[in-house]
Amino acid sequence: MTKTQYYTATSIDGFIADENNSLDWLFEQDPGDDNHDRFRTFMAAVGAIVMGATTYEWVLDHEHVRNEPAKWREWYGDTPAWVFGHRDLPSIPGADVRFVAGDVRPVHEAMTEAAGDANIWLVGGGDLVGQFADHGLLDEIILGVAPVMLGAGAPLLPRRLSGLRLEGARPSGTMIELRYTVAAEGPAADAEGA
Repeated sequence: MTKTQYYTATSIDGFIADENNSLDWLFEQDPGDDNHDRFRTFMAAVGAIVMGATTYEWVLDHEHVRNEPAKWREWYGDTPAWVFGHRDLPSIPGADVRFVAGDVRPVHEAMTEAAGDANIWLVGGGDLVGQFADHGLLDEIILGVAPVMLGAGAPLLPRRLSGLRLEGARPSGTMIELRYTVAAEGPAADAEGA
């Protein structure tokens, strides 16, 4: 069964990027010797990706993907990606990137169809993930918690979200990985319970 997963890194004080939308603080961390293998295992189970425009632009700029489009394929393979935004964004030659805006529900439906039996990865940002959570479309949260306090920046999830159940915690280098399942909440859950 397809799961919709928010897989990201966060500071201890709950920010996924600093106040300049930078992830430099994250790359100063030691994610552990098996980080690359864990990411490959995670990606092998992913059939659709979604991210916000700021995250997409950061990947393009920080990783120089416009000049080296093969990097996208190296990380994400042929997995289709949906990018939410309200401005024109550059495409990546040879990558299946679809630009969308508006309600996340029809996009989630299209992603579920594209993913088949594989999972959907909500890359970020936090507000976009919050929109999925608002509609009961978030099943799991996987966090790499870095030993750093940012004090300000882009919040992990700028919503109240309760009913999380801790499924696992494991050290990984200087970080710790936490895995939570999300209890069904919101309009979709209300409809099922009616």
